[in-house]
Amino acid sequence: MDVMADALKALTLQDAQMPLRQVLRLPESRNVLAVMPSSFGSRQAMGVKVISVFPGNHGTQFDSHQGAVLLFETKNGQLLAIMDASEITSIRTAAVSGVATRLLARQSAHDLAILGSGVQARTHLDAMLQARKVERIRVWSRNFDHARSFAERESKRHNQSVIACKKAEEAVREADIICTTTSSTQPVLSGDWVSAGAHINAAGAYGAAVRELDTIAVVRSRLFVDRRESTVNESGDFVIPYQEGVIGLDHILAEIGEILAGQAKGRSGENEITIFKSMGLAIEDLASAAFIYEHAVERKAGTWIELGGERKQ
Repeated sequence: MDVMADALKALTLQDAQMPLRQVLRLPESRNVLAVMPSSFGSRQAMGVKVISVFPGNHGTQFDSHQGAVLLFETKNGQLLAIMDASEITSIRTAAVSGVATRLLARQSAHDLAILGSGVQARTHLDAMLQARKVERIRVWSRNFDHARSFAERESKRHNQSVIACKKAEEAVREADIICTTTSSTQPVLSGDWVSAGAHINAAGAYGAAVRELDTIAVVRSRLFVDRRESTVNESGDFVIPYQEGVIGLDHILAEIGEILAGQAKGRSGENEITIFKSMGLAIEDLASAAFIYEHAVERKAGTWIELGGERKQ
């Protein structure tokens, strides 16, 4: 979480560069190949994540996100490392939600609902347990067997009860932290279910035509994002209500990096509902890769390979 906070603050302070991702969409499917470059000045690092996103892989032996992160240094442009993008994506996404939860959720928040039962559900549970003192955990999935399996496994892993719910509303009612981590193209969270004072991490939906939150949820809430440019171009959770004419661009109150840099405020009242819309940024992948690389070198971990006559890790 601290590494992600540094990355988001660096983006706000213009210590990082990051164009919008380039996305190749395969015909007649939701499957995409995305290319995400960035540079991080103070870390003297640059890199790119190339990743395929196949939502239909949920529930199979394959991750929905697969690819690689390439880490370069900025003095001579050397390739330093190649890393698995699936692991980085799963951890950094939840860590960013953890940063947002630390900033936006009420200090007393303890009741957690997770919509989804895949990799992001697992890592978001890890992050929420770090961000707040969670005492009650409920999970929902479109496939109840998946929710039940998740609950059984995570209850044992954390030595804390996780309850599987048959209906999303059952999971969400009275929760003060809600994480949406599904691959749904249609809303799974209704604003009518959300209690006053709740915080929502919307991390699953990607693309201007898909969303996890209904319009009521967005309208009722104060909206915070990882990056405005990405949200207004790529997030259906924002774009669809905006196209409906019920919110404007000013509905985005701040980027998380702006709060971290002291340029904006977060929660301003105990009863307001806050949303963090996570788009997943290239700078998050780069900061993660640089952090992992530094620790790998210290611990002499990883596998060395020869590329262009020089050893790469």
